Amino acid sequence: MTLLEAVEVRKFYGTFCALDGVTLTIGRGQFVSIVGPNGAGKTTLVNVLTGLLAPTSGAVRFKGRDVAGLDPVRLARLGLARSFQLVHVFPGLTVAETLAVAVLARRRRGARLFASLAAERATWDEAAGVAELFGLADQLGRPARTLPQGDKKLLDVASAFALHPEVILLDEPTSGVSTADKHAVMAVLVEAARRLGIASIIQVEHDMDIVFGYSDRIVALHQGRVLADATPAELQANDEVMATIVGRAARRA
Repeated sequence: MTLLEAVEVRKFYGTFCALDGVTLTIGRGQFVSIVGPNGAGKTTLVNVLTGLLAPTSGAVRFKGRDVAGLDPVRLARLGLARSFQLVHVFPGLTVAETLAVAVLARRRRGARLFASLAAERATWDEAAGVAELFGLADQLGRPARTLPQGDKKLLDVASAFALHPEVILLDEPTSGVSTADKHAVMAVLVEAARRLGIASIIQVEHDMDIVFGYSDRIVALHQGRVLADATPAELQANDEVMATIVGRAARRA
């Protein structure tokens, strides 16, 4: 079943074409990685899929509904979310408060966000439950900005999971994390998705070990176009695509 699709999406910045006829589909139960060299269009595609940018032309559909240009808050209520990076937006909040903000974003509208935080036991309980899934239960009272980088990344992801989306999009979930900790972050993320019933995961990721280790499909972009859409094994067998994405030396390593 197709949950999210882009059809012939183009995005121009003035005369520069950042996305040139991108078409892709994301089905239920898939873990899809979007890869490509710098300037390939990955960030623009993520921003178009999650409502931060409207496409110049083409369609973006979520569960059959045209959502092109729909803002991220409304998309999250429909079931499509991306990591908030609330640690950077609200650096003074604790871990519990950061997760509670995400819970309230899903459950409420309006401006009385922090007044609601003070009053709702159910919100705190749900935030604590999400923290436990991500191994952050013993950090609830700690200021989020003081967490180690790996835990900050987990908190960013956890805040998106607290929205209970069907499809979640993660922008470089292991960036800035030590090589030793990257697989631990991914293992927690995948298990939490399973337990929360997340239907599909889309990630943009530069670390090809992570990409090949966790993806069902890999979508490779180059100069704003889809260069390949394949399984990890099919992509690794394609010398031309691998050379474009990571360089021949990286593939031989």
